[in-house]
Amino acid sequence: MPRRFVRTLVIGAVAAAVSGGIAVATTTVSNAAGCPDVDVSFARGTGEPAGLGITGTPFTRALTADLPGKTVSTFAVDYPADVAQAGDGLGATNLSEHVEDVAAKCPETQFVLGGYSQGASVVDIALGIRTALGSGGTIPPALAPRVAAVAVFGNPLRLFRQSIPDASQLYGDKAIDLCNTGDPVCGNGVNIAAHLTYGTDGGATRAARFAADRVGS
Repeated sequence: MPRRFVRTLVIGAVAAAVSGGIAVATTTVSNAAGCPDVDVSFARGTGEPAGLGITGTPFTRALTADLPGKTVSTFAVDYPADVAQAGDGLGATNLSEHVEDVAAKCPETQFVLGGYSQGASVVDIALGIRTALGSGGTIPPALAPRVAAVAVFGNPLRLFRQSIPDASQLYGDKAIDLCNTGDPVCGNGVNIAAHLTYGTDGGATRAARFAADRVGS
């Protein structure tokens, strides 16, 4: 196993210790027809309790605020998110199945996908990008036009000198892949705080604005 990947696992454990115990509840708002204008799915980071997590919560709140007049639903990807990082494929399958299910029921709904840390790897896999963290279900290419935006934070894929914008032909031009300077998980740095502050340092709001600009475009 590459040394940098081992470091990713270690830092993931530290992140879990810092963020553990934060309980997050997901909310759903839908239009009169029972289908939202926008469905936001987010995969939390390593060690976080079930829900949207420390980055997904501010991201989805900011995005909802940036979409006045539109109904927005949120979906927390269901996967282990443990330090072993063996469940990323399960998360990708859960995410892709959710998108397929909503797309079939709601032909006008657009999707925004997001993930933080290990959750970003879940999104990578769901988009069909090969990673070192296994394989899982992928979103059918026919649904790619329904995905308005993708936002990931602290993506381990960057340790392999890749990012969603340059690794995906289908989603690259609608993706924002943020990595703070010094972040050990995506930038091979040594600043743990850089990995833990996307939700409070403006990263989440920046990504939300990016996504909002692409919804309905």
